[in-house]
Amino acid sequence: MTETLIRNGTVVSLDPEIGELDGADVLIEDGEIVEIGHGLTASNADVIDAEDHIVLPGFVDSHIHLWQTQVRGIAGDWSLMGDYFQDMLGNIAGLYQPEDMYLGNLFGSLEKLHTGTTTAMDWSHAINTPEHAERAVDGIKDAGLRALYAYGPPGNDAETWWFDSSTHHPEEHVKELRDDKIAEDDLLSLGVALRGPDFTTEEVARSDVELARELGVVATIHMGAAQWTSSEYNPDYQGFGAISDMLGPDVNVAHANHFSQEDIEHAVEQGVSFSATPEVEMQMGHGIPVTGKVLEAGGRPTWGVDVCSNVSGDMGSQMRIGLQVQRMLENQTLLEEGDEVMSVNLTARDTLEMATIEGARALNMEDEIGTLTPGKRADIVMIDASDFMTAPSHSPIQTAVFQSDPSHIDTVLVDGEVVKADGELRNSKVNEEFDRFVESGNRLIEEAGIDL
Repeated sequence: MTETLIRNGTVVSLDPEIGELDGADVLIEDGEIVEIGHGLTASNADVIDAEDHIVLPGFVDSHIHLWQTQVRGIAGDWSLMGDYFQDMLGNIAGLYQPEDMYLGNLFGSLEKLHTGTTTAMDWSHAINTPEHAERAVDGIKDAGLRALYAYGPPGNDAETWWFDSSTHHPEEHVKELRDDKIAEDDLLSLGVALRGPDFTTEEVARSDVELARELGVVATIHMGAAQWTSSEYNPDYQGFGAISDMLGPDVNVAHANHFSQEDIEHAVEQGVSFSATPEVEMQMGHGIPVTGKVLEAGGRPTWGVDVCSNVSGDMGSQMRIGLQVQRMLENQTLLEEGDEVMSVNLTARDTLEMATIEGARALNMEDEIGTLTPGKRADIVMIDASDFMTAPSHSPIQTAVFQSDPSHIDTVLVDGEVVKADGELRNSKVNEEFDRFVESGNRLIEEAGIDL
């Protein structure tokens, strides 16, 4: 048995029964949190000094395309309909080789860990061959990230796989990956990244969701992200359409900006989770994030980074931007009615929970991660609260959300294993594969003919 004792930290458990504890300890045995309290002892434990640190659950990114990591910095001025579909899905994705998938996922996962995200849903849609998926999974495994790998369509034939597609999800390949690569790894789980009724025929949309049910995995679907998917602009659009009767807690919807309030309420009643990616959505023309509609329906959205070729993988940015955009919209409504803004509804704790336990729930992992609770896995982040940019920390949650950045993520544990310590990743792959990673990105941009 291996033991680790995190000692004398400010513990923000996000577990309502445990709450926040000053000068507290967290005892970990074989990757599991076994006790949280004061004055804990363990004679054979590795001790981590957490004095002047905030100890909280690792962040959960509920929607990201890790494969795009080595082409980061090219999409900052792109729109969804004018650039992204054409240049990324219609060009660059088709140029990816299996080793490009490995390198993108490796360094995307390392960025996640470095910035405090311990779990991510990787929406992988450049699976040009089965080997592409295998190497993508290898990249996640070699980084040491906990992940739900959502197996998507190929990226080398946009006309076949997108835009009223009649082609079914690659069922045989998905099952092979599950059996050969994912079943053997405790940190990995399988999902399917589906195009849904926005991009396929009704028959295919239903069949793809049925495949996810057969496999017993999360179906995560891009829906409602473009203006033509709104009944306001397209009278023939019918919300969830062909899959309206197939919704449930095993369905995750990314974006959903143009769904009606009625559609959102129906989905929330069925237990559907929603991934809002506010920074990308605001830029690329998706529309207003779905946050407010989900909250009004009695649900809680989750946060995701989405397009890491566009924005950084830092979940702290999504927590802040998503929270403040929703506050701005609510405040503006009051101002337009002639009222003063006397309080805010969403709190710093709310957005932190959307980045942790709500993300875990979307991935069907809420019993394993998302809070610091005895019995859950030890996915833990420690934030340095003694830095001149974070001290004094009067409210640890507000310090974590508003005052810290990736430079303050001092220590990260995944399943009880320290993957970052003293501000540095412990993974040798950072240096070993860096040159290949850069070369991969340069080659892809050159072959794609992208003019920067």
